[in-house]
Amino acid sequence: MNPTTDSLKTTPAEPVELWELRLYVAGQTPKSLAAFANLKRLCEEHLQERYVLEVIDLLKTPQLAEDDQILAVPTLVRKLPVPIRKIIGDLSNTERVLVGLDLRPRASGGNDGN
Repeated sequence: MNPTTDSLKTTPAEPVELWELRLYVAGQTPKSLAAFANLKRLCEEHLQERYVLEVIDLLKTPQLAEDDQILAVPTLVRKLPVPIRKIIGDLSNTERVLVGLDLRPRASGGNDGN
């Protein structure tokens, strides 16, 4: 064995956890556009290239609302990693969204502002 070549070997990278997100909207309303912009910003800041984002417009495909039991829009659904999580609204409360997606632990012993 040659110590020089052995030290150049790399270990396989750990598998990257992929986040699968679906944003349900109803047309291009101000609230829907804000939700998309807020979500895109959060994903770029906290998930970099580890996410897949699908936007579903329920005005075009209303039957898809049944799949994730969508009752209000905009609604964000985290499909992966499990468990599934849902957040309703324009996603403007960054802290609430990060906690809701389980990207940041919930602050202990306090009111969550709701």
